[in-house]
Amino acid sequence: MNLWRKALAELLGTAGLLCAVLGSGIMGERLAGGNVAIALLANTLATVFALYVLIEVFGPLSGAHFNPAVSVVMALRRELPAASLAAYIVAQLIGAMLGAWLANVMFDMSVLQWSTKMRSGWGQWLGELVATSGLVLVILGAPAGKAAQLVASYIGAAYWFTSSTSFANPAAVFGRMFSDSFAGIAPASATGFVVAELLGAAIGVSFYRFVR
Repeated sequence: MNLWRKALAELLGTAGLLCAVLGSGIMGERLAGGNVAIALLANTLATVFALYVLIEVFGPLSGAHFNPAVSVVMALRRELPAASLAAYIVAQLIGAMLGAWLANVMFDMSVLQWSTKMRSGWGQWLGELVATSGLVLVILGAPAGKAAQLVASYIGAAYWFTSSTSFANPAAVFGRMFSDSFAGIAPASATGFVVAELLGAAIGVSFYRFVR
């Protein structure tokens, strides 16, 4: 398949993922009546279901990375041609931004906005490191045909057992900056999350090599 088609699949899949994450966060917050636990539960369930479907649909087309950290790992493992890496990452970032904008429009919010939700501190950075290292380990260790179920289940669990609610994805961080809503993240907090995610991906790969 041509690279541009694979990149388009990554763009659409990442857009769908961010639209689900942010849209369900907005809906959950509006309907929860101030109960953050219920809002997070709604956000979690929508993300799990959407992620499973998106991986199943786009996996045969592009591998369904939707995540620059995962694409880098696959390139280092030579499962993604190095020449394709930049196109994948650009497509993922554009898709994340478009997904955020779509969620904003659907819920009658300003299309162009920045999140003001601060997420910072060693605890949250450690949460992102744990979430991303676990995600990479699950992806690399998943039996053939089981990746969609395992990845979606892991992310759903990590929403609750990590302090950061498991972004585990630099593209997700990027997209969430464009929505001042329940699942958003302020631009000032983004760098710490991305650094933690990249370190987590490296740890996940290293641990997988050690155990295998």
